Amino acid sequence: MYKTDVCILGAGPGGATAALHLAKKGASCLLVDKAVFPRDKVCGDALSGKVVNELRRISPELPALFSHQREQLPSWGIHFISPGGQKLSVPFKYNYKPEQDAPAGYISKRLDFDNFLVDQVKQHPEITLLESMDITKYERQQGGGFILSGKNGDQQIETRLLIVANGAQSGFTRHIAGLQQEPEHYCAGLRAYYKGVQDLDADNFIELHFFKDFLPGYFWVFPLPGGFANVGVGMLSSAISSKKLNLKKEMLRMIATHPELQRRFNGAELVGDIKGYGLPLGSKKRSLSGDSYMLVGDAGALIDPFTGEGVSNAMISGCWAAAQAILCLEQQDFSAAFMQAYDKAVYNRLWKELKLSRQMQKLLNYPWLFNQVASKATKNQALAETISCMFNDIDLREKLKQPSFYFKLLFN
Repeated sequence: MYKTDVCILGAGPGGATAALHLAKKGASCLLVDKAVFPRDKVCGDALSGKVVNELRRISPELPALFSHQREQLPSWGIHFISPGGQKLSVPFKYNYKPEQDAPAGYISKRLDFDNFLVDQVKQHPEITLLESMDITKYERQQGGGFILSGKNGDQQIETRLLIVANGAQSGFTRHIAGLQQEPEHYCAGLRAYYKGVQDLDADNFIELHFFKDFLPGYFWVFPLPGGFANVGVGMLSSAISSKKLNLKKEMLRMIATHPELQRRFNGAELVGDIKGYGLPLGSKKRSLSGDSYMLVGDAGALIDPFTGEGVSNAMISGCWAAAQAILCLEQQDFSAAFMQAYDKAVYNRLWKELKLSRQMQKLLNYPWLFNQVASKATKNQALAETISCMFNDIDLREKLKQPSFYFKLLFN
């Protein structure tokens, strides 16, 4: 039986970040994962500028250290391909110079990025990492805290505070915190690795294709080191049900029949299996804490509703969970009321952005408008620059939910 003040379930980006911030403050914790690292995680593998910022918050030298890892590619932007076939290229930094500027984002398999963070964890004696420990049972203690057990029922961990960062399928989230999957706020995705896809972007822009016959879903192609590409599709679960779609068949159909994809995938090789995963979207506010616990990242449904990105929000919430844990230890208060400060901090940081992404997600119901925006931006440098800035400036992105923005765009 391990006894600890703070136990973190899940050593992915959210859990590892929480552990590293606790260690910075001199607080010890148990970090528990059912896997042994390095391990695969089904994901799009794109790491935004927000991830780079969170690495810097952990330690100023981490972004540079990660940039020297062999298993990553610097990425300089996004190509949005509209339903009408217009390509809107949005650099993460306008007028960027790859030979001079530090990359704003990266693409790296989660196998490698998560292991990079776990390697940082292993350098801190304050963190006890327990791998290959599958926790399936959570019992509240009368005086507060939890006793955690495995499948065989053996009691393994006694903790006063539990930081839950064990992903979208977290049993704790469903059975103890009471967060349920809602089709309107849940996305299903597939991911595959291909080798030999033609015409990947020279500056490693990621591609999001919004095909008219697959809306409101999207198809992506993300370059990876070694000539590989992460290829996948995502769509709201409610839309999949209403359209009665088989995602795998749809993904393979688009590769085989859309002329541009057909050309680019000619001769490309599927490496491994096509794997599915679920994305609990942060398109509505939920309770992220309770007596002696906090939910982090996917376990708290904090995934961006438009891009499907979850790594940065997991790291952000992991940072705030660590800050709240320090306060709990100082005040010796682990009550639900005291823990509300965590919910407030996370949503103060993320809710404006999540709400705007929900609005952008709804734009997919108006493909003609998407086509017009893309068409205008490809011909108007000032508009293209404005849209580029919107991806880094939340106040500018507010314009996207104002009808006047589209009126001026379409009629000027």
